[in-house]
Amino acid sequence: MPFLTILFVLLLVVGFLSIVIVQQGTVAVITVFGKYARVMAPGLNFKIPFIETIYRRISIQNRSVELAFQAITADQANVNFKAMLVYSVLNQAEETIKNVAFKFIDEASFMQALVRTIEGSIRSFVATKRQSEILSLRSEIIEHVKSQIDTLLESWGYHLIDLQLNDIAFDEVIMRSMAQVVASSNLKAAAENEGQALLITKTKSAEAEGNAIKISAEAEKTASQLRGQGVALFREEVAKGMAESAKVMTEANLDASLILFSIWTEAIKHFAENGKGNVIFLDGSTESMDKTMRQLLAIEKMNSNADDDQQKTPPKR
Repeated sequence: MPFLTILFVLLLVVGFLSIVIVQQGTVAVITVFGKYARVMAPGLNFKIPFIETIYRRISIQNRSVELAFQAITADQANVNFKAMLVYSVLNQAEETIKNVAFKFIDEASFMQALVRTIEGSIRSFVATKRQSEILSLRSEIIEHVKSQIDTLLESWGYHLIDLQLNDIAFDEVIMRSMAQVVASSNLKAAAENEGQALLITKTKSAEAEGNAIKISAEAEKTASQLRGQGVALFREEVAKGMAESAKVMTEANLDASLILFSIWTEAIKHFAENGKGNVIFLDGSTESMDKTMRQLLAIEKMNSNADDDQQKTPPKR
């Protein structure tokens, strides 16, 4: 009985040591007396106790690491970088798993090599650029790093999924000087915009004033023409009226000078009512009125002759 008990216990221990559970997202590398033997997939697995050993469990999930380092530009400006790196095992092929398991002595050594490689790649790129270019070259820096380390990481069994430059900052003195440059550039642009706005305002004002003067001149010209036409028509109608009156009085054997006398008295009355104290000199002599009367009769005679000639002229066909 004691022997059977011991045997049963030994079998339980061997069975327990034979069972290996590999978590999802990881694989287990098995060695036999220190030499690579096989890879265990996620789930329930079995191994030979005391012969097969789990050398290392490797995660095939994505992993991330944050980086913080400094680089120097071509014009000797210090640039502080904060980055996040996302990487993973290249694939689950046996050769890839062997590289991951045996290329580096431990995980810390791999991380040190990975971080230093990326920092060196970024520093070499930044060293060829000036500080004024760095902030606008974020995507170019990432592409440069990926192109340089992709092949190297594949030889280690990994690949770079993403590299994000979360922060790019210069020393405080440089940041203040850059802020002053930006502020002065903004002030210059504001002054130029204000000057352009003032020029446009002045130009538009001058154009508006010129258009107003032009319109006013055109209106005054038209008004002067209309006033001249009105005065001419007024004079013509007065002359016609006076000539007609003189003709009627002559036919009635009345003295035409009565018309002039009537006009003269009406004029004196109008001057007295609306003169406002002004002194006006009038020629009220009989010779002047007689001369005016003869001129009016002559005008009437010319108008009568013109009407007769128009009636005698045959119409054009």
